[in-house]
Amino acid sequence: MQDMYLVIAALGTLIAVVLLIKKYETKSVLFGVGFILCLVSLKPIDALSAFTHTMVQPALLKAICASMGFAFVMKATRCDQHLVKLLTAPLKNLGFFLIPLAFVITFFISIAIPSAAGCSAAVGATLIPLLMASGIKPAMAAASVLCGTMGGILSPGVSHTAVISEISGKNIQDIIIVQTPNALTAGVIVMFSLMIMALVLKDYQKGKVFEIVNRKEEVIEKVKFHYALMPLVPLLILIIGASPLHNYEFLTWTKQIEVAEAMLLGAIVTLIITLNKPDNIFNEFFNGMGKSYAEIIGIIIAASVFVAGLKACGVIDIIIEWLKNEQHYVRFGGTFIPFIMAMITGSGDAAAMAFNKAVTIHAQDLGFDQVKLGTIVSMSAVLGRYVSPILGACIIVSTMAGVSPLEVVKRTALGCFVSVIVIVFVLL
Repeated sequence: MQDMYLVIAALGTLIAVVLLIKKYETKSVLFGVGFILCLVSLKPIDALSAFTHTMVQPALLKAICASMGFAFVMKATRCDQHLVKLLTAPLKNLGFFLIPLAFVITFFISIAIPSAAGCSAAVGATLIPLLMASGIKPAMAAASVLCGTMGGILSPGVSHTAVISEISGKNIQDIIIVQTPNALTAGVIVMFSLMIMALVLKDYQKGKVFEIVNRKEEVIEKVKFHYALMPLVPLLILIIGASPLHNYEFLTWTKQIEVAEAMLLGAIVTLIITLNKPDNIFNEFFNGMGKSYAEIIGIIIAASVFVAGLKACGVIDIIIEWLKNEQHYVRFGGTFIPFIMAMITGSGDAAAMAFNKAVTIHAQDLGFDQVKLGTIVSMSAVLGRYVSPILGACIIVSTMAGVSPLEVVKRTALGCFVSVIVIVFVLL
């Protein structure tokens, strides 16, 4: 009977992968397959319990919902565009070196705007035309912006960090500290690989101006410095709270501030500084919270149901026992599986969250630290999605540059593959 359940679980997993590749809705696929696996195993209540348990987890709801609410406020007030314009203004006439600089700037901005699609749209509207006007081919201009969005993994509001926090019981700031070497190492490798690919493919043509076709994005003409600072307010508060600066009497309150509170305070400061209507600000904040629950928390909930289905079939117990005896395979499973899944499906969320909830939660039994393994899994999934031509952010930058997503992926693949190999053999 157990063997039959294992075959059913393997078949269910294969079906889920195929459906995700075919671009069926992620939540529907994960929930549907997970529920059917529980049903076949005569444990349907396990799927329902996983759903209701995950939907009310404070560590997930507070950080993710508040961060998305703040992101909506930044978009509505256009503060994100002012930040982009402020940072890109000095970059004219730098030629070939605009490629690494565009990557670095996008990396930095994506920490404040962690959504890859949102950051690509905000940054790409300014940077891609600038790169193209400076003699850089459209595909490389798009690739530089796209890869730079990997900095979002260091955002306190990113969903992966919240999941690891829930699993490990560690606070989000501690997890970001562990994730930082992974992100910086991968960032340096990807940045230099983009420069190498630009030389190999002759992506820089001095004096050449590549035109944007059918450009529709409205670009900020004059920067308002106080607007540009608003996306950084929550990050600044969290950094002060985690540093010795909070010992100053007038900054002691920052020590008690967590991610959700920092995001809410950032929205309030934005309201005051931009002199916007309160109802506009708070409507956008709550709209963002609702959007995050529907799209981000929803995927986490659905992934937990999928994992519950695998557990009901006995797969998780077997995998854990096998990994206990073959611990050297954990590092490969925790990196290459999320990487390949993200590359195939265009999203690292489903693979990373499912792996973290199924395996990382048992990391100590496997000889690994939960936070260390969880951050590596998340980083690998992030890298994998940049090798997928069906990634939403890839489609956005490709459309802006007027090129095929495959041309962009041709330039991002080298750095992502090298980075995941370094993660396996050096960082884990």
